[in-house]
Amino acid sequence: MTLMRRRSSLAVLSLLALIVTAAGFSKHRNSRQASEGTPGVFDYYLLALSWSPEFCYSHPDKPECQSGHHGFVVHGLWPQYVDGYPEHCSTAAGLANPSEMADIMPDPWLVDHEWTTHGTCSGLDAEHYFQLLRRAFTSIKVPERFVAPHENFSIPPPDVKREFLKANPEFSADEMTISCGNNYLTAVSFCMTKDLKPTACQNLRDCRANVIRVPAVR
Repeated sequence: MTLMRRRSSLAVLSLLALIVTAAGFSKHRNSRQASEGTPGVFDYYLLALSWSPEFCYSHPDKPECQSGHHGFVVHGLWPQYVDGYPEHCSTAAGLANPSEMADIMPDPWLVDHEWTTHGTCSGLDAEHYFQLLRRAFTSIKVPERFVAPHENFSIPPPDVKREFLKANPEFSADEMTISCGNNYLTAVSFCMTKDLKPTACQNLRDCRANVIRVPAVR
């Protein structure tokens, strides 16, 4: 398939993606159910890191896509059940200044959305939730190959996982997931306890493609 055809297909698929998730990916949740929950009552966190260059192909007008220099950015720190996940657990106020998260979540709308949808289920106030989110993100070392690649490359999903595990030896293979869409990398996610220790992911699915493409950081 030519690049032009591939991008045309994505234009159609992106409409469906927007319905499924505000940031355009949730492949590892497609068989799991959301439910209303009680703040603080959940089993573990999922730290979801979105591969911005792929997201921006179909969402060029989003704030994170204006500069084009982002690699992995934080999609969210999601409270999880063993099977399913809570959403919209309270109406507590979010951050007074969402832009303070712009270095790792370069879209104020996404910051507000993540708090309303997921952060309210953490049992923390907004300030402490986003402090925890930042701690979770900075605890993960991105392999050099994925920091700011200047050329597209292809790689089997298990090799993506192996490179992240080598860079983060405290994690094991069942404590992280690789997500893809249309044979392109979309996200890498880590399962963590409430105090951010690695823990086994539950009922989450890895990318099943044989090889995925990784678009370059512009």
